[in-house]
Amino acid sequence: MMEHKLKIYNSLTRKKELFVPINSPYVGIYVCGPTVYGDAHLGHARPAITFDVLYRYLMFLGYKVRYVRNVTDVGHLENDSDDGEDKVERKARLEHIEPMEIVQRYLNNYHENMRQLNVLPPSIEPQASGHIIEQQQMIRKILKNGYAYLVNGSVYFDVEKYSNQHHYGILSGRKIDDLLSNTRKLEGQDEKHNPFDFALWKKASPDHIMHWPSEWSEGFPGWHLECSAMGTKYLGETFDIHGGGMDLLFPHHECEIAQSVSANGVSHVKYWMHNNMITINGQKMGKSLNNFITLYELFSGKHELLEQAYPPMVIRFFILQAHYGSTVDFSNEALQASERGLKRLTKAWELLQEIKTHEDSSEDFLQWFEKCLDALNDDLNTPVAIAQLFEAARLVNLLKENVSNFISVSDLQKFKGQFYLIASEILGIDLGWQGNVGGGIEEELIDLIINLRLEARKNKDFTTSDNIRNALVSLGINLKDTKDSTSWDKI
Repeated sequence: MMEHKLKIYNSLTRKKELFVPINSPYVGIYVCGPTVYGDAHLGHARPAITFDVLYRYLMFLGYKVRYVRNVTDVGHLENDSDDGEDKVERKARLEHIEPMEIVQRYLNNYHENMRQLNVLPPSIEPQASGHIIEQQQMIRKILKNGYAYLVNGSVYFDVEKYSNQHHYGILSGRKIDDLLSNTRKLEGQDEKHNPFDFALWKKASPDHIMHWPSEWSEGFPGWHLECSAMGTKYLGETFDIHGGGMDLLFPHHECEIAQSVSANGVSHVKYWMHNNMITINGQKMGKSLNNFITLYELFSGKHELLEQAYPPMVIRFFILQAHYGSTVDFSNEALQASERGLKRLTKAWELLQEIKTHEDSSEDFLQWFEKCLDALNDDLNTPVAIAQLFEAARLVNLLKENVSNFISVSDLQKFKGQFYLIASEILGIDLGWQGNVGGGIEEELIDLIINLRLEARKNKDFTTSDNIRNALVSLGINLKDTKDSTSWDKI
């Protein structure tokens, strides 16, 4: 294992800490994954890419990593609280199909988007609906230890009682007195002791589709419970790193800590990591503002806010150019600048293959690599690491000019290996990326071909339709069919 000095900003202690695994050289990571009731959007890309880089870097350092990324497919209600309709179930009702059809469709789409973004698959991807037994077992422990209560078939966590003996708010900084004074009882929540108590198990209404038997009622688990139960199952009662978006810090992750302490007597996570949000032209992304952009729309350019299509590698590079803990503001100008920067790096890699060697080197061409590692050790500072990659690209251009700069065979081999290691293996950038598909007449021709295929489908000429699809796929064009249209992007 490489000697390293990786420091991580721990949201729990609010400071950078030297990373020391609980069970070295084994590292356990748990990241909150998607809620599968719709297509992944730009906000989903950031945690996926952030923790993909962490996963890659820890493996580079020599650790054996078990990376668990969950899938929420039950219990996540409309207002992320204890009332309203389950998001997956609501989508299923609208489309008159089974909830698990919704789950499978959007999970398949999510996996495809992750492949396009070059995000490595996790070691384990557990679904909440597949771990009802584990969630019920945790509820029994919490009830037995006196931190929950049963009302009308539903089980609620008693936040005030927990806080009298432990610290509810240890992660978020919230104070129980403020919660008591600032929260009000909401309609339908009168059965709770306090409005900020949260559901561990909800009794299902007669028309609720997704429900399971239990000694309390025919019902379903609360949203917060799944991560505590599945994290414990696959990583143990204590593990190294828990990640997710800043929006999950409270109440979701705060509730996770309370559940784990109540059930197992210990806080389950050593390092909490939270990526910050993505805004669009200075505004929070949301459907009500009409600035909600899915990854399919980004890759195809089919959204009124987009001036062009932005390939997956451009999106990945754009996200990595900011530190994961800072807010990123999306704009066409920012993405176009990222595209130009990415082309500079891929061009440098191409030129690097053509460099001629000398018996000696004219200067130290490898210093940038150590600075890259220093940046990554400093809480995964990817923008500084990328700045050092641009320094490497500058050196490549000097070598290509071959005036007073020259490099030895051994240094060139190291240079190539280190450039590839940082850019491709750790940052996950596809150095074979050739830029955007389409633009001008090329895009018009692709759209024309797709329109011909749509006509063939309408005429039920499925042989022609399939032949066109296969031909486009072979050329690196991916098609996504909906009921009335087809969008495309580069594979």
